[in-house]
Amino acid sequence: MTDTRRRVKVYTLNEDRQWDDRGTGHVSSAYVERLKGMSLLVRAESDGSLLLESKINPNTAYQKQQDTLIVWSEAENYDLALSFQEKAGCDEIWEKICQVQGKDPSVDITQELIDESEEERFDDMSSPGLELPPCELSRLEEVAELVASSLPSPLRREKLSLALENEGYIRKLLELFRVCEDLENREGLHHLYDIIKGIFLLNRTALFEVMFSEECIMDVIGCLEFDPSLPQPRRHREFLTTTARFKEVIPISDPELRQKIHQTYRVQYIQDMVLPTPSVFEENMLSTLHSFIFFNKVEIVGMLQDDEKFLTELFAQLTDEATDDDKRHELVNFLKEFCAFSQTLQPQNRDAFFKTLSNMGILPALEVILGMDDVQVRGAATDIFSYLVEYNPSMVREFVMQESQQNDDDILLINLIIEHMICDTDPELGGAVQLMGLLRTLVDPENMLATANKTEKTEFLSFFYKHCMHVLSAPLLANTTEEKPSKDIDYRLAVKSLCTFHTHFSYPGALRFMRKIIGLKDEFYNRYIMRNFLFEPVVKAFLNNGSRYNLINSAVIEMFEYVRVEDVKSLTAHIIENYWKALEDVDYVQTFKGLKLRYEQQRERQDNPKLDSMRSILRNHRFRRDARTLEDEEEMWFNTDEEDLEDGEAVVPPSDKMKSDEDLMDPISKFMERKKRTLLQHAGGIILMSSYYDPLFVCKMLLTLLDGGLVGLVDYPDDDEEDEDEEDADSKEESPPLSKKSKLSS
Repeated sequence: MTDTRRRVKVYTLNEDRQWDDRGTGHVSSAYVERLKGMSLLVRAESDGSLLLESKINPNTAYQKQQDTLIVWSEAENYDLALSFQEKAGCDEIWEKICQVQGKDPSVDITQELIDESEEERFDDMSSPGLELPPCELSRLEEVAELVASSLPSPLRREKLSLALENEGYIRKLLELFRVCEDLENREGLHHLYDIIKGIFLLNRTALFEVMFSEECIMDVIGCLEFDPSLPQPRRHREFLTTTARFKEVIPISDPELRQKIHQTYRVQYIQDMVLPTPSVFEENMLSTLHSFIFFNKVEIVGMLQDDEKFLTELFAQLTDEATDDDKRHELVNFLKEFCAFSQTLQPQNRDAFFKTLSNMGILPALEVILGMDDVQVRGAATDIFSYLVEYNPSMVREFVMQESQQNDDDILLINLIIEHMICDTDPELGGAVQLMGLLRTLVDPENMLATANKTEKTEFLSFFYKHCMHVLSAPLLANTTEEKPSKDIDYRLAVKSLCTFHTHFSYPGALRFMRKIIGLKDEFYNRYIMRNFLFEPVVKAFLNNGSRYNLINSAVIEMFEYVRVEDVKSLTAHIIENYWKALEDVDYVQTFKGLKLRYEQQRERQDNPKLDSMRSILRNHRFRRDARTLEDEEEMWFNTDEEDLEDGEAVVPPSDKMKSDEDLMDPISKFMERKKRTLLQHAGGIILMSSYYDPLFVCKMLLTLLDGGLVGLVDYPDDDEEDEDEEDADSKEESPPLSKKSKLSS
């Protein structure tokens, strides 16, 4: 049977002063030869690996807190803690530590690091203890001075803590507080503020347990209301007893759990709202207060998670249609705080926590909550949903895919999230931006799982495009219709989401999205664009814009220019066959005429497949001298006919659109000349490569060329006869199929 007495969790304090869980195991004490001393050993209960091996150093200060915690520092900024499942195990290990250090096990701290000078140390050690003044109104100033003078010295703090603990002094001070408040004795109340604040800085668990007890904590908060630096006292107790009154949304049968929840909330309030902002020095002296709150939360989550009756009732009321709105509001706020507390759990316990919530039906419950009109309730539901998505997005994806098999698209959880995102009435769009981030996490392929039997990326993205994309794109499509979209719909969020969450809004945002899709060069998307004639609204917007030189004009021209330059053949054919008549009169840029030329080239190749077949043969059999691949210049040679227009000449301002017919025809004439040259270069290449196989074929080809009067075009002209416009394309960039030296002699 497992020894539960020695079952512990190992914690380390990180740079943010938060405790990180390092695992659960069983602790023992033994002599370790390597460390030359008695040590604390913790072995993981899962696989027996060593979670902790720490020598019990005679000079290390160990603290026992809340009966089940042992905390110490092994090095600067490296704090450790053992949280025991049972008090008996904590007492056993504490006795071992005290035995090694020669201390009485009744103490809560073995020793503290000494920073005083030798003289101060001698003075402190020579006195047997610290004697406190009588707890009377007339001596409060003296007590405040004693506390303030003890804080800089670790030994004096230790003696003061023991004196306060042993004499029950804190309860006496709180009795004086009630007297001073009844008498409206401001001076005495100011002294009590300084005294109680100083006791917090003693960083002593035993004192906190007294101060945070049910009968004392409200008086402690009352003392801290009378800050001498403020003209009027604060009203923290009034807030805690009226505004922040505790409501049991589900009856808690365990009185210990109920008391623990009360205590944790009030102590958290003291830390966040009551105590003044600590200095760097004081922050280090409040570490025990941080630990007290942290381990209280761990204990609360564990106790609630183990109470199946409580959780069953919670989710039953959340999803019950008979539950009124106010009650559901309280339930969802409790669930939000419950999930927030879960962040204190160690990873394996957090797994069990969220699995329990999933089995209880937290996601169907969120659907009900998100359907409510109360903005605050929906905000709390969004926070809960964010915990689930950030912790385990795959769990959420699996739920929504299963849900789609039973429900219509309109009531799917993920579609509710999208609708709340695009219908957010907040001018700052705070909730919408939060939901947008969660949506991005869900559709991000980088965090999707892939196993031998299941590919989450394929399944979920297919589901999303089928069931959710129309909801996400609906505001964008509504904005392009003649009717104005609903005022409740902010299409900017849809555009922002679709465009990989960029910050460009209005119609150019839609163009930007379509441009990004085209930029993927994915024929799946291209077929979708063509099948649904998605260029039609783009062309209409472009023509309606007229000759105005603005953002829409530039965005549309750039999109078509990209199709031309990248030679996206399917889209080129689609554009020319469906929209050429509407665009043929646009002559202030060469983009659309360039697309027409691309289209004609494609048709020419389709009508004359022999040329493409010959290219394929030559690519597969050329030279055979080595295993090298086609070189860049050889590829350029075969593809010369595709480079008919310079990429940089497409987009120009409409102010330059008045051109003569001769100017408009000039590019076409150049293209035809270049086309003629390219065809003959291909012929020359065929001749050159065929000489390796059939010399007779070469002779026949030469005679044919001579007979047609085309040899001069195969040969390169002299430098003084070469056309300037042709120089860059033919002489500099491309490797000629025949060198000038050989001409046709080879």
